[in-house]
Amino acid sequence: MCRINPRVDFAFKKLFGSEENKDLLISLINAIVSEPDRVTDIELKNPYNFADYKAGKMSILDIKALDDKNHWYNIEMQIGEDLNFDKRAIYYWAKLVTEQLSEGQMYKKLRKTISINILDFDFVPSETEFHNLYKIINTTSGEDDNLHDIFELHYIELRKFKKAYKEIEAPLDRWITFLTKAYELTENKIPESLASDKNIVKAISAVDRMFNEEERQIYETRMQSMADIASKIASAEEKGRKNGIEQGIEQGRVQGREQGSVQGREKGKIEERASMLHQAKKAGLTNKAIAEMFQLPEAEVEKILTDATA
Repeated sequence: MCRINPRVDFAFKKLFGSEENKDLLISLINAIVSEPDRVTDIELKNPYNFADYKAGKMSILDIKALDDKNHWYNIEMQIGEDLNFDKRAIYYWAKLVTEQLSEGQMYKKLRKTISINILDFDFVPSETEFHNLYKIINTTSGEDDNLHDIFELHYIELRKFKKAYKEIEAPLDRWITFLTKAYELTENKIPESLASDKNIVKAISAVDRMFNEEERQIYETRMQSMADIASKIASAEEKGRKNGIEQGIEQGRVQGREQGSVQGREKGKIEERASMLHQAKKAGLTNKAIAEMFQLPEAEVEKILTDATA
């Protein structure tokens, strides 16, 4: 079985963001975009570089790329739940758009920019659709008239994918199955529905051999940090719920319970955020990298980390 979880951002970045695996990235993109947008070649704009990661220059492990049609891509794997991910996705899409122009260039130089967000949690308010595409449409006609066709945003929600091996047909089905069931797969144990795809076979073969010892230690640290964060979030939520109920009882059956629950949840959120920042620091990230990751002022990050150790 695959010992490396390809959903962990550090592993995802190296698997799909390395020069030697550009064919895997092309296959993944083509499984998601519409047929007219499918690509044959792609140029990585921020390829995986372990030295950059160690130096804190790769705090956000997304993948930026430019295809043979001059379309730009931002691909991100997000394993931890983020209730504000929609705003984050728009921000990184807009950031990639503005980076295309240098001072004095004309707006006509802006190219179609496609954001692909693969989420290991439920986010879009739909119970069944695991692939949702957002574009700008004319609300008067209800049609996509291609007037603002530079915007395209995809959400791939892994937990909503329920197909068994025998039900797999489309390329995206195969990639989601690889990402979610890698622990079941080996080079000698590949279901027929996956074995027919040479890129999936290559990914299964590559995933366990792509880290050296130092990289594997970083991966293990990130895995442990994520487990600690998940545990602390659950504890903070439970503590907030209990505090809310206790305060609610003291203040009154209905009004007090509601107010106390809110206060407890807010306290839990503060504790949760401090815990997440502390775990990121333990994983070796600099304060600047942590600030970029959580979109907080660096001074606030420093204060939270200082208070946590006081």
